[in-house]
Amino acid sequence: MKIADLGTLTGEVLCFGGPLSNLQALQALVGEASRRGVPSSNLICTGDVVGYGADPVACVALVRQLGCVVVAGNVERQLASGAGDCGCGFAPGSTCDRLSAGWYGHADSRVAPLARDWMEDLPDMAVFAYEGRRHAVVHGGLTDISRFLWPSSPDTDFALELAAIEAAAGPVDAVIAGHSGLAFERVVNGVHWINAGVIGLPSHDGRRQTRFATLDPDGARLHRLTYDVTGAVAAMRGAGLTQGYDTAMETGMWPSEDVLPHELRG
Repeated sequence: MKIADLGTLTGEVLCFGGPLSNLQALQALVGEASRRGVPSSNLICTGDVVGYGADPVACVALVRQLGCVVVAGNVERQLASGAGDCGCGFAPGSTCDRLSAGWYGHADSRVAPLARDWMEDLPDMAVFAYEGRRHAVVHGGLTDISRFLWPSSPDTDFALELAAIEAAAGPVDAVIAGHSGLAFERVVNGVHWINAGVIGLPSHDGRRQTRFATLDPDGARLHRLTYDVTGAVAAMRGAGLTQGYDTAMETGMWPSEDVLPHELRG
């Protein structure tokens, strides 16, 4: 277990998940951070820099150039270990599982050994103090890096992860996570769970914009990110990535709801 202690952060903090190889979205996020005056030390990524999009190499390079904090996602762990699949937690044989072969193969064929070494060295969790509250950052969960936690998940699922986080890092007041692709907030056992969403793919809500979160002295806020969708889609189709995630960027709807609990479908 590798835990990065970021110390005490001041000023606005910008948290984002899953660039997912979507260079246009990552560039827009960098522009948003610049507009807000957020320094790289206050930029926190919940992992999966690489994913569905066309530009895994450029996204890794840009994130490393930024010098922002990155917690390992399942894709980073899989690429670093030379695994043959994304390790996303999709049910075997599901549509999402089958579609992942295309984009993961694209990334696996392009990400260089030095980038994989960087991925291998990423922390499993980060902790920091902010406005008198202690925060932890994970990808999906600490018991399972690719665990899906949803707005509708039972309190017991969150409580299990909170117990693991506090066993590893001590008491926390808030957790920042990603992986599921949906931005949301919950309070469980007095702890604020903030899923920052992902910037690389829409939130299955019919909107092209993607999501990120900020922390300021007044609390956490969820935001929408506008980016060059046309450019991202053209890059994917130019790379032969036409399994459905290219269309999802245009429609705001995922190509399959297999991964979603029934109450969040449709």
